[in-house]
Amino acid sequence: MQQGYAAVLCVLAVLGLEAAAPGECELTRLLQDKLQYEMRLQYMKHYFPIDYTVQVQYEEVLRPSNITRLRNGTVSEAALRYLWFHVSSQAVLRIREVLPEKHPSWKYTQELCQLFDALGEEYSKYRQTDVETVVADLVKLIHSAGAESRSKAVRPKALLDNCLKVMRMLYGVPCETWQEATPSH
Repeated sequence: MQQGYAAVLCVLAVLGLEAAAPGECELTRLLQDKLQYEMRLQYMKHYFPIDYTVQVQYEEVLRPSNITRLRNGTVSEAALRYLWFHVSSQAVLRIREVLPEKHPSWKYTQELCQLFDALGEEYSKYRQTDVETVVADLVKLIHSAGAESRSKAVRPKALLDNCLKVMRMLYGVPCETWQEATPSH
């Protein structure tokens, strides 16, 4: 084990956080670049009609307050990142479903989908399949058909705003620690 890696794990253990894999950190950095305010504003607000909303399931809206509540309920950071991935990738798909291929935001949402697909591959390599019951149940609800009865109207930009805020909460410290411990070549 490299000395820098051991130091990262030690710092994360002291902070009570679980390490994020290096691939996750790189992909979330790329997502953060794609989710810059100017891009969200242009592609998710300016290119949509005023007050346009997308119908999503109630569980597909994940806010920082939800994360805080789940953390207080002793849900692991790995399970929270797993939940964030499923909610956020589903939100991007919901937005993309309403766009015709020639829409100016189509390519942008396509690029987000590709990043989430790559992140999904990282999760299949590094994630445990057993997550807390509360998270597993939420993920099942998100992917279940016919759950539209609990839907709500949300602006596309608001979905991506929440995606970015929660991503920063979950990956900020673990990924900053990775970058500090990884020697630059």
